[in-house]
Amino acid sequence: MAKNQLGFWVLTAFVVGNMVGSGILLLPRTLAEVASPAGILSAWILTGFGVLMLALVFGNLSLRKPELSGGPQIYAKALPRQGSNRSIFVGYLVSWGYWISNWSGNVAIITTFASYLSTFFPIMTSNAPLWQIGGFTLRVGNVITFFVCSALLWAVHYLILRGIEGAGKVNLIATASKVVGFIFFIIISLFVFQASNMVPFAVPVPGDGGQNVGLLGQVNHAAVATLWAFVGIESAVVFSSRARKKSDVKKATSFGLLLTLVIYMGITVLVLGTLTRDQLLSSQKPLVDALAVSVGDSGAYIMAVLALISLTGTTIGWVLLSAEVPYQAAKQGIFPKKFMSENKDGAPVFALVLSNGLAQIFLFSTISQSMAHAFTFVILIATLTYLAPYLVSALYQLKLVFTKETYEGQPKARVFDGVVAVLATVYSVWVIKAGTSDLQTFFLGLGLFALGIVFYPLVPKPGKL
Repeated sequence: MAKNQLGFWVLTAFVVGNMVGSGILLLPRTLAEVASPAGILSAWILTGFGVLMLALVFGNLSLRKPELSGGPQIYAKALPRQGSNRSIFVGYLVSWGYWISNWSGNVAIITTFASYLSTFFPIMTSNAPLWQIGGFTLRVGNVITFFVCSALLWAVHYLILRGIEGAGKVNLIATASKVVGFIFFIIISLFVFQASNMVPFAVPVPGDGGQNVGLLGQVNHAAVATLWAFVGIESAVVFSSRARKKSDVKKATSFGLLLTLVIYMGITVLVLGTLTRDQLLSSQKPLVDALAVSVGDSGAYIMAVLALISLTGTTIGWVLLSAEVPYQAAKQGIFPKKFMSENKDGAPVFALVLSNGLAQIFLFSTISQSMAHAFTFVILIATLTYLAPYLVSALYQLKLVFTKETYEGQPKARVFDGVVAVLATVYSVWVIKAGTSDLQTFFLGLGLFALGIVFYPLVPKPGKL
């Protein structure tokens, strides 16, 4: 298989497909819990601007440093002095956290797929007991859900083993279908939109401690949730070494971001105007309920099909990303060499098997409540590990600007990129601070990074690469 076969549209599909996934299906309700309509829209604007700065950083670095391919975590290696032990250690640690977040997050996508599939197969939610061991009861719905989730995971695994280009094309078809579907949702919802549902527009909302939270506090809370909607903006950068043209990486990242922002804001605003606040807060599937208001009960089935298409494409994109991250890190010398193993079709076979094997273990969360708690724990502390590569990328861009590396004879470009890098850095630091204001989350996140140190001796050191 030729290495560089991913074109602009396939790269764009990875960006849009990985961002527009399970989050969009619950995001309107999540935002309504922490902010008024004014706070929600302000958070979207602020997050959209901040992520745009990050997108420009990713796109710029892919052109100025094409040899550092494989994702934003690779820039962590380039921050310290090249060839030093510190360079290898920092690069490894950021790659470790980023990889853990990817494969554990896949479980959330796959289990969400199962929940929407239950719209057509209610037996998947059956609480009928199958057998009981001690205090643990195994239920029919849990068993069916587990096998459905496992089947989806390993079907995608098999698809990717047959070649990344082919999997990318399937993801492109799924992404195009869900974009068209969400645009259809937006158009239909316009006919039942009621501005009165968004009134009062700016009002304090109750906080966790019972105190009222003002507009600035709402923006602070909502911005953390909206950033999670954009996790995946770096997808084209991760696959940059497989791109036909390096310029397509920057174009796909920017275009994918703008398209996703339009979809997210459009859906959020229209759901806020279609459902009352009380309806939204009590909804388990806000987009389904909003479409039911628009076109009747058949809307639930339409939305369920759309969700299944969306989640299928997202699963392909994120499983690919989960394997590509350690594969590219190994090629850069900051992950164990074993992760560089490929099959005859160019798929990162060892990274794929290990990532999906670990995800399979967490799929037991569909059977064991204790495993579900463990999964929630991992997703909670994954906040830091996703944000670390973003911050590192912005800092590396700043390093290039200050050292003038790659900017000989380009003073205007240097100033512009410097401003973008500063804004991206400030935004990343702010969201990290907002997302880890809970000390428990902060220290658990550090614990996840510390766990990676146990496996660091497996990484080849300078002089042994």
